[in-house]
Amino acid sequence: MTTSALSPVDPAANGRRLRFFYGPMDCGKSTLALQMDYNQARQGRRGLVLTRNDRSMGPRVTSRIGLAHDAIEVTDDLDLVKLVAAQGPLDYLICDEACFYTVAQVEQLADLVDLHHVDVFAFGLATDFRTEFFPASQRLFELADEVCRLQVEVLCWCGRPGLLNARIVNNEVVRQGAQVVIGDTTAGDDVRYQVLCRRHHRAGELGPGAPTV
Repeated sequence: MTTSALSPVDPAANGRRLRFFYGPMDCGKSTLALQMDYNQARQGRRGLVLTRNDRSMGPRVTSRIGLAHDAIEVTDDLDLVKLVAAQGPLDYLICDEACFYTVAQVEQLADLVDLHHVDVFAFGLATDFRTEFFPASQRLFELADEVCRLQVEVLCWCGRPGLLNARIVNNEVVRQGAQVVIGDTTAGDDVRYQVLCRRHHRAGELGPGAPTV
């Protein structure tokens, strides 16, 4: 019997899972991803940290509270199974910004769990600025063993729970455009994002302190 190069030290290991953690901006997804990597590594497990379209615009996972970690940048043509094979036996993957991966790459994550005994922890947004699923996020909802909405509460300017990410251009909520446009939450940027409750996202209201055009 032969053992795949992707298999962990114990080829009989089971119980590996594909887990997807999601929520709006500012709910701590990247912070949790880095904490998860730290917890796994300190127990002697070997893994990789991946990201795509991080706010730093580099191959790093960064959080708004100041934590950061070097990462492998995921591109459309990156085969995640081959990536892991080239690294030798791995125990886990941390996949930040997984909403921006391709659907094929989500399928590869499932293969890594099912066929090669690698735990996968994926983190990302569920929906875009139009409140529509990212294709990769939809596939994660369909395939993941566990789907967890992060419980760190993000508030809209009105005090209600912030559920949706609005894209702001020229200080107005926009409803059309490319699904992926990189931006952050900094006021004054050409393109920025703001977390709103459903009511104010649908109404396009940014709050009494919002700048005017």
